[in-house]
Amino acid sequence: MPDDALYSLDALGPRGAYRARNRENVTDTSGTPVAELSLVPALFVTRALAALRGAAPLPLDERLAALARAARIFREDTVEGLTYVRYERTVAAVSGIPLAAVRSAAEEITDAAHRAMAGSFAALGRGAVLDWRDPRTRTGSAVWTRRGEVLAVNAAGNHPAPHALWLEALALGFRVAIRPSRREPFTPHRLVSALRSAGFGTDQVVLLPTDHAVAGEMLSGADLALAYGGDDVVREYAEDPDVLVQGPGRAKILVTASADWRAHLDTLVDSVADHGGIKCVNATAILVEGDPAPLAHALAERLAALPSLPAEDEKAVLPVRPLESAQALDAHLRQRARGTTAHLGGDGIVDRLPRGGAVLRPAVFEVPDLRGGWHTTELPFPCVWVAPWSRADGAAALTHSLVVGLLTGADPSAQDEALIDALVTDPAIANVYVGDRPTHWMDRQVPHDGYLGDFLMRNKTVLRG
Repeated sequence: MPDDALYSLDALGPRGAYRARNRENVTDTSGTPVAELSLVPALFVTRALAALRGAAPLPLDERLAALARAARIFREDTVEGLTYVRYERTVAAVSGIPLAAVRSAAEEITDAAHRAMAGSFAALGRGAVLDWRDPRTRTGSAVWTRRGEVLAVNAAGNHPAPHALWLEALALGFRVAIRPSRREPFTPHRLVSALRSAGFGTDQVVLLPTDHAVAGEMLSGADLALAYGGDDVVREYAEDPDVLVQGPGRAKILVTASADWRAHLDTLVDSVADHGGIKCVNATAILVEGDPAPLAHALAERLAALPSLPAEDEKAVLPVRPLESAQALDAHLRQRARGTTAHLGGDGIVDRLPRGGAVLRPAVFEVPDLRGGWHTTELPFPCVWVAPWSRADGAAALTHSLVVGLLTGADPSAQDEALIDALVTDPAIANVYVGDRPTHWMDRQVPHDGYLGDFLMRNKTVLRG
């Protein structure tokens, strides 16, 4: 494919690739068209879901072997005309995600495919078995079984890494339909193509690019759904037990008075800025027991040194957006930051690139108190709100967080242990990291926002004579 040719991102339906009449240009951050994305109508989606529902899953050992083959194909082969090197640079150019972050996400997807059993079966209870034929069912046993047969995924566009998660559903025998983000459709297109080349049939996994209205029909037409999005998506599906919403993370760090934050400054900066500050596990607020100003100043000094580069540059560490989008984010930030003290970003966060698009520069704001709610604001670049915290504020100030990091003294006091108890028992806090760990730390064998298997599967008793 010539470098200046538009890449065709066809739908991948139950009968193979499908080039729709309705197609949309996918542009890079400078506005240059890079690809044509086929958008399928509702009838195509309905028929694809029916084909998935009518198919039987591959046997477990075949599924795991095919996932491992797909990992190699995704990471090493030319897939649908794109080498891996061309793929990662295209994703960076289109999404504005720094190249190093794209590469790290691809490695995460590859690892997830290789270790699908570790992730998907981590939720399996000790008292359950995988098959009713297991000898333990003769005296009565829980059997871990699917809650449905078809999972629909309304995919994220802010980062490729979430595509690692739905691979667990394939490992569990679900047939999967993915609606790619129109901002970054290259990763799911490559991944579905690799899975099909590795042995998953066209009736096992499909790629269904659609507009927003049809996406809703896709989610409601599947047995279960995984939906990524902002607060609007969270509100829309909050009461639906068959939709698992992956919304904003609002990760936070609390630095108690007994902790020397200077010894943890590298971790604090890393938590805010790793992967360009784009991921839901990046810290967006740091609460300080005491005066927050010195910490805010030190953060600003470190973050100000990060370079402004095109996302495709090997040394890029900050996200890039089309200029209009960057300016809109800047205006929103200025409005939201009223009443705070700017240590970085007060004069704007937009840094234009010579060839088009703009880097989103970091921002550090010191807030006067927690009552204004500044510390709950999450934006798609390294933006952190540094706030004062007191013991009277307690764990309630950190609730509704995907991750809470806690930095205390080397020997936690009884007060600190009570605080940890409160954080761990808060149902609106998904993860608690005590000590010098960045908020983006993850491992496939421990839950990220609960185990996906908790949502996809259920236990039922089987007793046979």
